[in-house]
Amino acid sequence: MNEPQLSFILASHNRREIVLKTLRRLESEETFSGLSETIVVDNASADGTARAVRERFEEVTVLALRRNLGSCAKAMGVQRARGRYIVFLDDDSYPRGGSVDRMIERFESAKELGASGFTVHLPDGRRECSAFPNVFVGCGVGFRAEALHAVGGLDAGFFMQGEEFDLSFRLVNAGWGVRVFEDLHVEHLKTPRARLSARTTYYDTRNNLLVVERYLTEPYRSIYRADWVRRYGWLAAANSHRVAFARGAAAGRVMGLRERRRFAGRRLRPAAFETLFRLYEVRSRMAELRRTGVRRVVLADMGKNVFAFYQGARECGLSVPAIADDRFALSGRRYREIPIVPTGEIASLNPDALVVSNTAPVHAETTRARLATAVSVPIHSWFDAGGNDPPNEFSSSDDSLSSENRCFQSAVG
Repeated sequence: MNEPQLSFILASHNRREIVLKTLRRLESEETFSGLSETIVVDNASADGTARAVRERFEEVTVLALRRNLGSCAKAMGVQRARGRYIVFLDDDSYPRGGSVDRMIERFESAKELGASGFTVHLPDGRRECSAFPNVFVGCGVGFRAEALHAVGGLDAGFFMQGEEFDLSFRLVNAGWGVRVFEDLHVEHLKTPRARLSARTTYYDTRNNLLVVERYLTEPYRSIYRADWVRRYGWLAAANSHRVAFARGAAAGRVMGLRERRRFAGRRLRPAAFETLFRLYEVRSRMAELRRTGVRRVVLADMGKNVFAFYQGARECGLSVPAIADDRFALSGRRYREIPIVPTGEIASLNPDALVVSNTAPVHAETTRARLATAVSVPIHSWFDAGGNDPPNEFSSSDDSLSSENRCFQSAVG
């Protein structure tokens, strides 16, 4: 029997008809022109998912688990996968025609590429992306199997939420490339309220704290831990999930102590930290604004990586009168010393420029487009999926970034 070039892996729990529909789509000749296998990991479903898949798709491998491991059950499928390349899907996501073939071409032309993220399309026309440009979304990503196995694979202990950050951080730290490509497309048929459950809030909070404890060195460990607790707390309050947030924060603190010790030798190297968090790049961009005469900037978006923009402006002597974000604006609410205001107040602040303070490409592009007709000052969106500003040239060597990190540590320590 010929070995498959590619392994599709998806996990499901009590969503039999959705899984069957996704498998029918994967059977299409347009999905992939080469030899592939499909592995379905059934999370102890009570609706007959495993039996239905076995009966209707004889070529599909079904792994029936005795307990629910969430979306991270894909880790069990990795152990059985035979392909040189592995694609993670959700039970309601599927690649557009031609995308998987283009993904294979990407891997074969760049031997250092470890993960190829797909551009994720939602039913309402929006796109989904990670908060960081070098972190993929788990419903559509391909891996070089060698890279995935080398870094220990997906951590099933995360259950759901944050596992993409954990795996991306390990891949980047090991020297593998992680990129999201605009010509690779996956459809994700999730409902608009799919991420709004209390369970999601719990795991979002807990798992992001685990990522901080595993990979960040001081002072960034303390900075991002405080930032992410604050941000998830605000989101939880907006969704009436305060109890779930409190439970997640408590679990993150307790489990984080153990994870801190267990991952003591796997902290992010300086170059890996910069690849993911972009502090030096943002500082370089802010310095360029300063050189062109800008003195006063409003930050737009309380993104997950807003600290990079706050600190970059501070280091370069730029005044930041406010962060504009309608989601988080509330009387008296601040990020550090900076008030968070509605976007309607931007004009009254008289900034020289507006900087989109979000490293999530899709969200940065959306914010820029929304504000383009609302403000008359220049808008700078450096991580925009639409390519608003040209790439910035900066050194990414370990030595230069070590020096830069020392500079930041002296400023924030």
